[in-house]
Amino acid sequence: MEKIHFFDRQVLPDNTIRQARIQHSEYGRLQLLMEAPVIEQYSNPETKTVYPEGLKARFFDGVNNPTATLTARYAVSYDNRQLTKVQDSVVIIDLRSGDTTYLQELTWDAVQHRIYSEKPLRSVNGKRVTYGDGFESDDNMQSPQIIHQRGTVEWKED
Repeated sequence: MEKIHFFDRQVLPDNTIRQARIQHSEYGRLQLLMEAPVIEQYSNPETKTVYPEGLKARFFDGVNNPTATLTARYAVSYDNRQLTKVQDSVVIIDLRSGDTTYLQELTWDAVQHRIYSEKPLRSVNGKRVTYGDGFESDDNMQSPQIIHQRGTVEWKED
């Protein structure tokens, strides 16, 4: 009986999806294409979706042109709070400008229409590297800002 209690429903996922590919569109226009090796859905103690092996997401402009990518080694989405956190080696690439941002953690608050991080980051734009203590943007990534920008380093190849 003790071994049976070990597999408590609060520890095991309700559903597990492997090799997932999810497309999100609005009015028939592709907005997001996400791939994840494993997706786990839980209902106890809180309704959430976990991406224990990470995810890759591509964002589109509405006419099927990719605008940005996001990768992370771990993510969790809290359904009732409409809050998603991606963690561990988060990389955002703006495909239009070529800017690449490296973060430890990134949070999307769908209620406040806000994407933010309170962890240190590094942003690379061509030969310019910028460091900061956080990140903030609207949820369309139209106005990204580095918080407490600590400095910009420009390097040259020899």
